[in-house]
Amino acid sequence: MEVGLQIQGSTSFRPVFGERGRLKIKTFLGCSPRSRSFTFSSLPSGGSHYPSNDILQKISASADFSRRKQGRMAASGPKSSTPRGFVPRTPVGSSQKRNQKKTAEKDDIATTTVPNEFPEISNKLLGAKVDMEQKGSVTSGEMILENEMDNESETLKEEEDEEEDEEEELPSTIQESGSSENLMMLENGSIGKEAEISAVQEKETVSGSSARNKATSEDDKSLRLMLEKEREIQRRKEIEALADENLARGIRMFTYPPIAKPDEDMEVFLNRNLSTLNSEPDVLIMGAFNDWRWKSFTRRLEKTQLKGDWWSCLLHIPKEAYKMDFVFFNGQSVYDNNDEKDFTVDVEGGMDVFEFENFLLEEKRREQEKLAKEKAERERQEEEKRRIEAEKAAAEADRAQAKIDAQKRREVLKRAIQRAEISVENVWYTEPSDFKGGEKVKLYYNKISGPLANAKEIWLHGGYNNWVDGLSIVAKLVDTELEEADVKVADWWYAEVFVPDRALVIDWVFADGPPQGAVLYDNNNRQDFHAVVPRRPPEELYWLEEENLIFKKLQEERRLREEAIRAKVEKTARLKAETKKKTFERFLLSQRHVIYTDPLDVQAGSSVTVFYNPSNTVLNGKPEIWFRCSFNRWTHRMGPLPPQKMIQSENGSHVKTTVRVPLDAYKMDFVFSEREDGGIFDNNHSMDYHLPVVDGIVKEPPMNIVHIAVEMAPIAKVGGLGDVVTSLSRAIQELNHNVDIILPKYDCLKHNHVKDLEFNRSYHWGGVEIKVWHGKVEGLSVYFLEPQNGLFWRGCVYGCSDDAGRFGFFCHAALEFLLQGGFHPDIIHCHDWSSAPVAWLFKDHYMHYGLSKVRVVFTIHNLEFGDNLIGKAMEYADKATTVSRTYSKEVSGNPVIAPHLHKFHGIINGIDPDIWDPYNDNFIPVPYTPENVVEGKRAAKEALQNRLGLKRADLPLVGIITRLTHQKGIHLIKHAIWRTLERNGQVVLLGSAPDPRIQQDFENLANQLHSTHCGQARLVLVYDEPLSHLIYAGADFILVPSIFEPCGLTQLTAMRYGAIPVVRKTGGLYDTVFDVDHDKDRAEAQGLEPNGFSFDGADSAGVDYALNRAISAWYDGREWFHSLCKRVMEQNWSWNRPALEYLELYHSARK
Repeated sequence: MEVGLQIQGSTSFRPVFGERGRLKIKTFLGCSPRSRSFTFSSLPSGGSHYPSNDILQKISASADFSRRKQGRMAASGPKSSTPRGFVPRTPVGSSQKRNQKKTAEKDDIATTTVPNEFPEISNKLLGAKVDMEQKGSVTSGEMILENEMDNESETLKEEEDEEEDEEEELPSTIQESGSSENLMMLENGSIGKEAEISAVQEKETVSGSSARNKATSEDDKSLRLMLEKEREIQRRKEIEALADENLARGIRMFTYPPIAKPDEDMEVFLNRNLSTLNSEPDVLIMGAFNDWRWKSFTRRLEKTQLKGDWWSCLLHIPKEAYKMDFVFFNGQSVYDNNDEKDFTVDVEGGMDVFEFENFLLEEKRREQEKLAKEKAERERQEEEKRRIEAEKAAAEADRAQAKIDAQKRREVLKRAIQRAEISVENVWYTEPSDFKGGEKVKLYYNKISGPLANAKEIWLHGGYNNWVDGLSIVAKLVDTELEEADVKVADWWYAEVFVPDRALVIDWVFADGPPQGAVLYDNNNRQDFHAVVPRRPPEELYWLEEENLIFKKLQEERRLREEAIRAKVEKTARLKAETKKKTFERFLLSQRHVIYTDPLDVQAGSSVTVFYNPSNTVLNGKPEIWFRCSFNRWTHRMGPLPPQKMIQSENGSHVKTTVRVPLDAYKMDFVFSEREDGGIFDNNHSMDYHLPVVDGIVKEPPMNIVHIAVEMAPIAKVGGLGDVVTSLSRAIQELNHNVDIILPKYDCLKHNHVKDLEFNRSYHWGGVEIKVWHGKVEGLSVYFLEPQNGLFWRGCVYGCSDDAGRFGFFCHAALEFLLQGGFHPDIIHCHDWSSAPVAWLFKDHYMHYGLSKVRVVFTIHNLEFGDNLIGKAMEYADKATTVSRTYSKEVSGNPVIAPHLHKFHGIINGIDPDIWDPYNDNFIPVPYTPENVVEGKRAAKEALQNRLGLKRADLPLVGIITRLTHQKGIHLIKHAIWRTLERNGQVVLLGSAPDPRIQQDFENLANQLHSTHCGQARLVLVYDEPLSHLIYAGADFILVPSIFEPCGLTQLTAMRYGAIPVVRKTGGLYDTVFDVDHDKDRAEAQGLEPNGFSFDGADSAGVDYALNRAISAWYDGREWFHSLCKRVMEQNWSWNRPALEYLELYHSARK
């Protein structure tokens, strides 16, 4: 005999599954003519939660187990706080039975504490029924209440009795066969498509369907209760078995189900007798998930009726859990923490540790985005508040100014009214004579009354109210054509004039032509003419209105001024951001011949493909290439990734591999090897390969860098060293690192550039008191050391006979200051011979006494001076640099450099784009960008010609800004001056010579040129900072013919201002200037376009070769030349890229 499923009405299963997907099944013996019967030969398990449960299997309905998502720190228990242990219940009467039953059903939906399976309907069902009758009750923590079930059993007793005889013959309706042809999956309140149902169909009549539906609903409820009872009985048996087993083994804690799964409920049991809480009346559990990092909770345990003093509570395991950590306590200070190891339960089938880490990172990202939005909104509101307050203050200031201006005008106009007349006999008069503002009048003038008697035309140039708005009335007079006899007495001309509305007095002169075209004037003997307006408004009312008009005008002027400033600031910021972006891209592409990525920007949380060309490295010709990668300077929590064998790319010479970048990455680190287990490595000359990762949720920890130097621009600048110290420090600081500078406190410091200078402390070293001052220079933190022995009270930076001793004392004092001051820098950066002693003094005296983690970086700015000191610093420094790649090659054979090439690097200098900015330069007449470079440079050239007395003409102008030394090629400079004049160009030289003989030589040359070529040449033999800006802006070319040049900043500044460099190929000049005729490929390799003219030799022929081509280009292709000016302006020679390279060097030094 089979058990059928009654289906009412149609074959749709929607009515079968009740609200929220509950499964409605009615047991039916035999075949009903009014229903359709289905035979379930085999039903697969929905995923058994309990391995020992051989009854509760095969049918799953998950729609009952929907839950509300919990907050991050929400308690992890179900909605009902009652545990599911065996807690006795108070019986309820029949009148309460239905309500209690509904409550239990709702709790069932809310807590989802039972597995979503239904038992097999088999002979075991009869055994379960007998067991229920014998035991009388079943206890359930939240869904099936013990006494409730007894009452419901009585309700079903009559129906069970009627079916009792037939149940003995009841065969198993749901077979455990594995046949896939008869599977039926019940999920989320619907029947799976895979299920094949074999049913005996009989005709149904429409009549009586309503009654059958009602009866079926009652039967479904009955069956559901029976299934729930069976399930609860089985659950009870399993918990009792677990309790007995753990008690026998002396284990005080277990969970049910034994295997914890994410997003499900779990009951925790504690045997109080076996616990340190054995005498405590209250037992609570406190815990969290995933090593105490996720969703903390505290719950009270309730005593169960299990044998052995077991207490329990129900918890919900979040879907993100891989482990649950907890302890028990009495609510106060008595704990059971598993012998100080805490209790843990592993969660199976969910996230692993790394997945959870990524989940937390996503949470952190969202939190950061939220905080960023909130911060931005706060800043916007604060800015709006400041704007409103500023507008209010500005309005009050404008109102006060309007009062002052109105009073001044009133006094001036009062005197003007007193001087004004209605007419002057035989000179001028008006018709009508009685008029007011806003009306037209005819103004008559007797031509022969003044100096315009012979003029062919008469014009009126006028204004009003003592010329308050300047020239605002212009009219041509016409002849009245009087009789000839009258002309001898008067020759009257007139013009019709509109009187301004607010005019009290009309002011004018007569002229023989219109404005800008008149030669002769009648201005009433320099008093001008003034006519009073006869009908004027009331005086007080007029001046009150005038004050308001002045106020509105001031407000409008302020608005326009502030808008212009704001627009300029926004444009400056945009240009700066665009420049940084281009620099960053250029930096990423700088090694494209070896490595590059797709996409170019490595994005956190995404995949990136790395392309590598081994043919340009030490791995050239190797049959295999292996990629070894990690993140965050090899410190990422995941450690190094397993080596990956790279595959051939479509590019031919490149191999590639793809890597997933974690969300908490800020740097991608990698090297290449020939084998999986190592072999030969390409580690980028011991620097490793590093690529920045953008949009990560973790930022790179800042480094602490200290520069110890004897120069710093603009407060103590002698040469390029001072510029580098300031500009490099600013660029590093803009990359969110901490920078301090230690400098001698010279008595010749330019204190006007030091902000917030204040005494910091005093200390002693070498028997000398050293006072420390602190201030800000260009936004940088600077410590000034002032030894009281007077070493730096000499009125100069260099030039003393004991310079080596002075600066040696300073270097030792600086290190002592760091030690005594408790500083812990990551990098000490020293420069040139003057602070070279820092390198060995640190290693010999300070590295083992509190500054052990510090690394020393030493930079050579010019090897011409102090090579012995430089050589010793090279030996002791962790890393060494010089200021261009080509210069590093040029000096690599020097005996003080050659032994240390493994740690010697060339990094090109940059310029400070905030100091050298033609768009925000107060020393030039018109601000300009690449878009209006032609107009800007034309205005600057005219201003330069006017200032220096040069001929105002459209001629090629060559600028020279330099120290006059042999290094700078002074013989080539002289030749270039004469060659430019021969080509009908103009020359401006700005500079001075430290050698008096050279200075005198150029003074003689200046006198000669100023007398013979005064309109074409001007030599200014003193340094003038504002004039240098004007020369860069006004010159077409900047000449730099250095014999050797470690880097050179002149050519870089020239290009910033759109001036084309003409240079000799040496050092940094070769690295930054690419000849328009010969260096296209070399420029392209650097991601650039050609940008100037260059020559090789150190003789006049070399200069002529470059200079002639440059001047000819100016004459012959002006449009092309203008495009070249725009191109060089768009190239970025700031410190943005060098700063990135220095950061990599700093990190390499710390490895």
